[in-house]
Amino acid sequence: MAMTVHVDVVSAEESIFSGLAEMVIVPGQMGELGIYPRHAALLTRIKPGSIRIKRPDQVEDELIYVSGGMIEVQPNVVTILSDTAIRGKDLDEARALEAKQAAEEAMRNRSSDIDYAQAESELVNAIAQLKVIQQLRKRAGH
Repeated sequence: MAMTVHVDVVSAEESIFSGLAEMVIVPGQMGELGIYPRHAALLTRIKPGSIRIKRPDQVEDELIYVSGGMIEVQPNVVTILSDTAIRGKDLDEARALEAKQAAEEAMRNRSSDIDYAQAESELVNAIAQLKVIQQLRKRAGH
């Protein structure tokens, strides 16, 4: 049996994932982080993107979109906290494309710095969601 680490992915609204994993890959601020069992203690910010969880009982990684947040790593527990976390299979491509277009339009027609910063954040999140959808499509062979 492979070594595992307990992983919790929690959004502001609900627990998205809680279970054992052989490995977790997270979009860290400075690049992807690969977390294995017995990893050194770590606390850092994560950026919008996909979390990949390699479960011991599944061939395919589980994909979860996060809007950013924090990750705390202990030797036997990984906790990921994010304002928004959505299972890859639950992402809505049409909604993500619409949000991307709206953010791009807001950035072109900016009326203040605050609006621009908000639009930029929304654009980053929409692009991250679309990347997760593309990863799922590649898996399915589409």
